[in-house]
Amino acid sequence: MRDLEIRGAGNLLGANQSGHIAAVGYDLYVQMVSEAVAELKGEPIREPAEVKLDVPVDAHLPPDYVAGGEQRLEAYRRLAAVTTQAEVDDVAAEWLDRYGPLPEPAEALIRVARLRAECVRTGIREVTVARNVIRLSPLALKTSAQIRLQRLSRDAVYKEDLGQLVVPIMRTADPLTAVLTLLEQLLPAEVPA
Repeated sequence: MRDLEIRGAGNLLGANQSGHIAAVGYDLYVQMVSEAVAELKGEPIREPAEVKLDVPVDAHLPPDYVAGGEQRLEAYRRLAAVTTQAEVDDVAAEWLDRYGPLPEPAEALIRVARLRAECVRTGIREVTVARNVIRLSPLALKTSAQIRLQRLSRDAVYKEDLGQLVVPIMRTADPLTAVLTLLEQLLPAEVPA
């Protein structure tokens, strides 16, 4: 990997071995190559899921947990790419194996990734928690989910025309846990038969 970053990948289809991977960065270069290969094969190109999370929580990898700057950056990069709960579990297991028990800020970071994976699963692109209120959008709730919502939170407001859900939470509630619990109960994952 380091050699690839230093020398570049060169011309993938020719004999030349000169390249400027540093001009676009390794991640973007790999993404561009993957998209080009998928396009040539006629496969659909997987668009990265863009989810905006604005949740007041202290979530990071402390320097005393992951000491190296490059290792920490790679850990963040890997976590940012997850889209399923299974991928989050893999990252958490890797961190536990490589660095030991997760400190609270790293645990919170894993919970943020779980929330992001839930958003990808449900199609939600924006989550905001401010002044003890959760805002989720866009969200289209079926009638059964709207009935379930009223059972979960009588004070919740679903704005169908805007595709937005506003749910108050208790002041003492952990915002990450509150949002995750709401999504899991409101829009449960389908269990394969």
